[in-house]
Amino acid sequence: MAEDPKTTPTFVKAPHGARVMEITWADGHTSVLPHEILRGYCPCATCQGHGGALHFVEGGDQDVRDVEQVGNYALQFRWGDSHDSGIYSFRYLRTLCQCAACKPSFDPRRVS
Repeated sequence: MAEDPKTTPTFVKAPHGARVMEITWADGHTSVLPHEILRGYCPCATCQGHGGALHFVEGGDQDVRDVEQVGNYALQFRWGDSHDSGIYSFRYLRTLCQCAACKPSFDPRRVS
């Protein structure tokens, strides 16, 4: 099966101390991902529960201490408070994009 260029990262920019990370995808789009959005929509069961729609969860340390690739499909973040159980699929990260083109159509009800 061919990889989808919309969900195939070619570059991840996550500078230490920054509050925004960027992912460039194989289709040329660069996603802008504020740490507030990443942490608020952490997909782990602790943050989201065990079913139903994902929702924004206030709070949590927004300092990204480490980013690791999980297989060929996701990233995992270690936050400043050591929270690290969320696995963010590339598809999911693309839906969280807050760039000037994507933000106006961002709908948290469609985050998946």
